[in-house]
Amino acid sequence: MSLYCGIACRRKSFWYFRLLSTYVTKTRYLFELKEDDDACKKAQQTGAFYLFHSLAPLLQKSGHQYQAPRHSLLELESLLAKFGQDIQRIEDSVLIGCSEQHEAWFALDLGLNSSSSINASLQKPEMETELKGSFTELRKAVFQLNTKDASLLTTAQALLRWHDAHQFCSRSGQPTKKNMAGSKRVCPSNKIIYYPQMAPVVITLVSDGTRCLLARQSSFPKGMYSALAGFCDIGESLEEAVRREVAEEVGLEVERLQYSASQHWPFPNSSLMIACHATVHPGQTEIQVNLKELEAAGWFSHDEVATALRKNNPYTQQQYGTFWLPPKLAIAHQLIKEWVEKPSCSTLPA
Repeated sequence: MSLYCGIACRRKSFWYFRLLSTYVTKTRYLFELKEDDDACKKAQQTGAFYLFHSLAPLLQKSGHQYQAPRHSLLELESLLAKFGQDIQRIEDSVLIGCSEQHEAWFALDLGLNSSSSINASLQKPEMETELKGSFTELRKAVFQLNTKDASLLTTAQALLRWHDAHQFCSRSGQPTKKNMAGSKRVCPSNKIIYYPQMAPVVITLVSDGTRCLLARQSSFPKGMYSALAGFCDIGESLEEAVRREVAEEVGLEVERLQYSASQHWPFPNSSLMIACHATVHPGQTEIQVNLKELEAAGWFSHDEVATALRKNNPYTQQQYGTFWLPPKLAIAHQLIKEWVEKPSCSTLPA
C-alpha cells in the first residue's frame, strides 16, 4: 500500500511539474543568468542579439510592418571584427529574455560610447548597409511591430538607456561596473548596488456614467486624444495620485475608481503605467482645463468613442473624424476599449 502511494504521489508530482515547467524553468533560468556571470557568458554562445544604434533598434521594413532581425554571437563577432572593433564590446550587451527552449536573448547598442572598450561608437550608415536594415526610432516603429518584438525592444531600450545614464556612483563618483546580464551595476569602491528602475505613472479614464473624458497634450500627434496620465508623487498611494491628477488637469473630483491593468512604457524614460477607471458625479462634470498640463479636454459619447475605435488606424487617421485614439499596443487604447465594451466601467461600485 505504501509503495502504491509512493508511486501515485510521484506521478502526481511529475504531472504537476509538467504543467508548471515551461514558465517556472524559464523564469529560474533567467534568474540564474542574472546572478551568475559565467552562466550568462555561456548563454551568449548560443544566444541571439538584437542590435541598436544610439537607442534606435535595427529593423527591416516590409510594407507597413517592421521586423527585428537577430544575430548569433558568431555573426556579431564577425561584424565587430570587420569594423575594427574589440569583441569585448559584447560585454556591453544586456539580457532581455529567453525562449521556452532557453535560447537567451540580448541587446547591444553599437552607437553609444562603450563602457568596456576604448573603441568609439560605430558609424550608422555603414552599419545599416552591412546589416541590410535601418536603425529606426523606436517611438516611430513600436506600433508597427508584432507584440513579441515590441515587448523585447522596449525592454531592451529601457535597459540600454538606464546603463548609459548610470555609469557613475552617486555616492563616490566612481565608475560603476555592469554585471554580465545587465540586471545591476555595482560601485567597486563601496559595493553599493544599483538596479534599473521605473517611475510609476497613473493613467485614468474618467466617466460620468454615459460619457468618458479624453484629453490631449500639445506634444501628441495631431488629432489624438487619450486618457489622463501623470507621475505618482513620493508618498502617494495610487488612489491619491489618481484623484490629484484628475483634479489638477481637468478640475474634477473623482468619486470612485477601479484598477484595470499595467504596462511598461519606455517613452520618454521607463515608466510603469498603472491604468484605472474612475467616475465623477453626473452633476459635477464641468471641465476646467489646466492649460499648463493639457492643450484640450472634453467629454465623448459611447458612440463617438466606439466609432473611433473601429476606425483607429495610424495610416488613415487623417481621413476620418475629428479625433483618433492611441494605437492598440498602448494601454490607453485598452483602457478606452474596456470602457466601450464593459458598461460596468461607467458605473463603478461604491
